Amino acid sequence: MAPELAPVLEQLPPMLDPYADIAGTRAGLHTLACHFPADRTGVESERFGVPRPDGSELAVEVYRPVGAPGTSSDGPGPLPYEPTPLPGVLQFHGGGYTFGQAPPGEDRTAIELVRAVGAAVVSVEYRLAPEHPCPAAVEDCFLALEWTAGQAAALGIDPARLAVSGQSAGGGLAAAVALMARDRGGPALVHQALVVPDLDDSAGTRPTPADDDLRLPDGAFVQRGWRHYVPEGAGAHPYAAAARATDLCGLPAACVVVCGLDPLRDTGLAYARRLADAGVPVALHYVPGAWHGFEMFAPETRLARETTAYWTERLRAALHGGREGGSEEGPGSGLIPRPSSAAPA
Repeated sequence: MAPELAPVLEQLPPMLDPYADIAGTRAGLHTLACHFPADRTGVESERFGVPRPDGSELAVEVYRPVGAPGTSSDGPGPLPYEPTPLPGVLQFHGGGYTFGQAPPGEDRTAIELVRAVGAAVVSVEYRLAPEHPCPAAVEDCFLALEWTAGQAAALGIDPARLAVSGQSAGGGLAAAVALMARDRGGPALVHQALVVPDLDDSAGTRPTPADDDLRLPDGAFVQRGWRHYVPEGAGAHPYAAAARATDLCGLPAACVVVCGLDPLRDTGLAYARRLADAGVPVALHYVPGAWHGFEMFAPETRLARETTAYWTERLRAALHGGREGGSEEGPGSGLIPRPSSAAPA
């Protein structure tokens, strides 16, 4: 356990099983979010309905700096971003493929990304399991990418500078959408930010670092989410889990964040290595002694600030020009050598 996080962990009660009452958990999370509204200073948003092939609509919300192209505001915005057009980030929330949708206008990650990255951020309210098992979520996310590229001019977005970003299940969806964009001939992506990604349906089937601590997500917790998203006997969709892909060549540069006490640690590290072996530029940030989602419980700690800064800075660099992937600073950070590198694997 990281010394900085030990006092925080000591205050945490044993985890309750959110899957025992899915509707109740969703309602509780929604109430909590409404009680603590996000700080939207300098950021505005607009909601859209994207038609699905079956006639239903996918809800997306586009967050932008006030006054940016495509917004309803007049005059320059208060944030120091280029006037036009902005790069675009497709942001996919976490929640075990079952939870995580924010109330309208309250996607905190999207709001913070607007400020940190200087981009228009499209928050995607993809369909949730178990009511909508795979491939509903991943097809929704890809549809949102296609819509964003097609509506780029109206949204004030540069279609040549699009990226995907996600945390936990959202990281798994971001990785899968990057594969779909490659295989389906676009839209092209310049970066994928995979933060503690849940991208392998075998995650949690072997002993994990948090199995003996009832306060932390463990392997069984991860597997419950996967059983709702990809029920047994449902058949393997080619993009159900990005780690199933046999060919990772030709994907956009990636930043992968993993935590030492996370049941998703080993599968995240393995995917990062496979990306690098396929010739994809990869920046890896390893956070020793931290658990899955620790930033939500300890946002003011040095570890949380450094972790968020690491992947958002690389996302910003990819969208605005600069370093490709990452650098060698910090004991748990750096570029993974490509196969042609002289560095040892």
